[in-house]
Order: sequence, then structure tokens, then C-alpha cells
Amino acid sequence: MPPTPETVDVSYIAPRHLAGGGDPAWITVPLHRACGWSYGHDPLMPRVILSSPDQRALLRLEPDPDSQWWTLHHAPERDRPAWYASFGARTPVEIIAGFTDALTDPAATAAAADPYEPLERAGWTPTSLPNGLVSPDGKALVERLESEGTGHWFVTTTLTSRPVWQARFGEHTPAHLIAAFTAALADPSPLPRTGSPLSIPTRNPNHVTRTHREVPAVQVASALEERVHALAARRADPPASPSALRRPPTKNGRIR
Repeated sequence: MPPTPETVDVSYIAPRHLAGGGDPAWITVPLHRACGWSYGHDPLMPRVILSSPDQRALLRLEPDPDSQWWTLHHAPERDRPAWYASFGARTPVEIIAGFTDALTDPAATAAAADPYEPLERAGWTPTSLPNGLVSPDGKALVERLESEGTGHWFVTTTLTSRPVWQARFGEHTPAHLIAAFTAALADPSPLPRTGSPLSIPTRNPNHVTRTHREVPAVQVASALEERVHALAARRADPPASPSALRRPPTKNGRIR
């Protein structure tokens, strides 16, 4: 049955690493509206540049058929050199969001984290590579190339030996951010996709499972807004304690 004006035909794709890139607004809109990232607008250039409130991180989304489309550079800090992360055009935005949501989480701490752990719990298995894990379907590979105690991380998805997308993390990228990415990657939940099926890397039923569902149009339209509100809530100031509210003012009228 074709969709009505009140419904949208949504395809739910599994595994998620073969769901296609999705809508970039899933990343850019919450960064700006919920996390306070600023942007510069040039209508003559097909790119988006967002900078974090502290000006330490810069995210560039720039269509480039020969390179990564998403690139995030972070300035050095007192306890960490500069680092970067980049993502190919067909990297699902929901998986990239695992990384950017962790980066912008006010409650996040740079505690020790193992990016392999979410993958191992999801049934990913070792490969012949020294530091590699492969997905159950054999199409996605996570590996860490080490050199003198440090290493760059690469996440690569392929179809019949043809690259679909790759994510890259510099050697100084915080491990808990990479772990947030691999957790989103290992999530077994299918990803929703609307629009032309040509945006999906493959429709081969031997590689992907596509489940169609008629979803209320208002639900599809409100998904991004709900995401913005959820992320903005992380930045909200906690309510004042009753004792603080009852504290008497000082002589100059200020509350200590």
C-alpha cells in the first residue's frame, strides 16, 4: 500500500554500517542549536564549518569525492596533543553522532575506555591482523595500527572488496570518544532511511535486511527536533537546592 499524505515510507536497514550516510543535519543541527557550536555561512561554497564554543574543535563537512567528507580537528590541550577524526561520505550519521555526542557531553570524562569492548560484546571476532576485529557479516573492520606505543584507528566497511566508507582517528584521539563510536557501530538496532533507495550502498538481501514501515509523517518530521531537545537538556543548569533558595542575602543584597 503506497504511503498516504499523513505517512512516510521508512526503510529500516540492518546492519547499520550498510545503511548509507543519512541526513547530515542529524549532526550539524544539534551541534549548533543544542551544543552552542557556531558556523560561518558562505552560500557559494558547498560546505559547512562549525566551531565549538571554546574554539578548540572545528568540524568541516565538505563534499569531496577523493577524500573524507567529515573532518574534525581539535587543538592541543595541556595534557593532550592535537588530534583529529574523519568520516567518509557514507558513514551513517547515527554512528558519527555517537562520537560527536560524547565529545559535547558536559558530563563526559576522559576515563580509560576500550574501543574494542562494545564490538566484542556484539560478537565481532579477531582477524589475522594483530589489532583487528571484524563484524559478524564480515563487511566492517576495526583496526589499530600501532607504532611505538601509540596508534591510529581505522574503521572500514567494504562490499565485494569495494570500499563503502572509512572512519579514521588520530593517535591522540581520546579513547572514550572512539569507544562511543564503536558502541554506536556495534548497536544491532536498524537505522531508518527515507527517500531514494539509491542512497543505500546495497539492496542485496544477502547483505542487508530492509524492513518497510508506514510511519506518521509528524513522527518523522519531529525526530530531529526531539534529538535537539534531548541534547540541549544535558547542558541545562541543575535546579538550585532548597537550602540555597532559603539562604539569606548578605548586606549588599548578594547571595553567597
